[in-house]
Amino acid sequence: MIERVVINVMIQSFNFARIPHIIFGAGKLRELYKIFPKFGNNILIAVGGSSLKRYGKWDEIISILEDKSINFFSISVSSEPSPALIDECAQEFRSKNIDLVVGIGGGSVTDAGKAISAMIPKPDSIKNYLEGIGNKTHDGKKIPYIAIPTTSGTGSEATKNAVISEVGPNGFKKSLRHDNLIPNVAIIDPELMISCPTSITAACGMDAFTQLLEAYVSPKGNPITDALAFSGMEYISRNIIPACSSGASNIEVRTSMAYGALMSGITLANAGLGVVHGLASSIGGEFKIPHGVVCGTLLAEATKMNIKVLEEQGPAGKRALKKHAEIGALLIDDKLKGEGQIDKYCSVLIETLDSWTQILKLDTLGKFGIEKDDVDKIVENAGLKNNPVSLSKENIKNIVMNRI
Repeated sequence: MIERVVINVMIQSFNFARIPHIIFGAGKLRELYKIFPKFGNNILIAVGGSSLKRYGKWDEIISILEDKSINFFSISVSSEPSPALIDECAQEFRSKNIDLVVGIGGGSVTDAGKAISAMIPKPDSIKNYLEGIGNKTHDGKKIPYIAIPTTSGTGSEATKNAVISEVGPNGFKKSLRHDNLIPNVAIIDPELMISCPTSITAACGMDAFTQLLEAYVSPKGNPITDALAFSGMEYISRNIIPACSSGASNIEVRTSMAYGALMSGITLANAGLGVVHGLASSIGGEFKIPHGVVCGTLLAEATKMNIKVLEEQGPAGKRALKKHAEIGALLIDDKLKGEGQIDKYCSVLIETLDSWTQILKLDTLGKFGIEKDDVDKIVENAGLKNNPVSLSKENIKNIVMNRI
């Protein structure tokens, strides 16, 4: 008789944040028109740059709203939202009796809509409520909010924070955060992403993969976030190159990227992020550079440094090294079969991320005016967040220097 041996692994305690009502799939934008009546007849819509309008979707939305006699206002968000933009919009629409805010666009639009819905009920500036900037705590009262992403990147459609940036010498990139600010509904329609330009698809895709990887190796990870992050990485890793080349118009490719981005939002909200996003916060406050570009261009170097320092730790770094190796094995459709393969698959992970950086032609930081003299200040303001290993300032400096 063969006895089955069961090895119990202790599952640590964890919390898991709620998620929005998710409506996912090609053509699901039309569900929006069924949802409107549940909230009211006075709608504020935040939209992004030109792609929604260029490909006729905006005209389609307007036509349907007019046919249904829905009263709506619209604002355009062309860059990462600033306190001035949020304050201006909140002030303008406080007297309009808005029943619902809808954000249709990339991560900046999603965050802007989230912040506006939160600040319309408040009489003062959003600066007073930003983490590390203001001295007030938001109470969660908001106008209901629907998030509709048109890029596969930040996963903000599934999170409780809106990232607000004030760029300049004393700039910052900080969050407005409350459990209630999670969108009421997230509609993820990959058809809206087909028109996304290659450079934006690449940066957003790498941002999503960074969030998935950092959540997977985070000390705060748990079995749920691990499963979701691993699933998201599987879909993005197989589709990020096609999405930026021959598969750009393939709805299956775009659906896979959208799914991965959604998983990245859910997992980052529960497991946290690492040094790449610690640097992105510091860099984004000082320089006008897209968030996805920062994350994408730093990911390979940061992963390389994390693995190096983990290896130096010996047995203490083994668990986190194993998780990095599991990602490496995933990238070549394999599975880690023992500790003897950890070095092999960590190398595969680094080589693959280096390859993506080249194939996707990710911009260096220097293209956006960042010079060697700026690095010390960037490092000084950067945080490790939930990085799998503690890095010295010199370690972090090397990550940045290698991408200038």
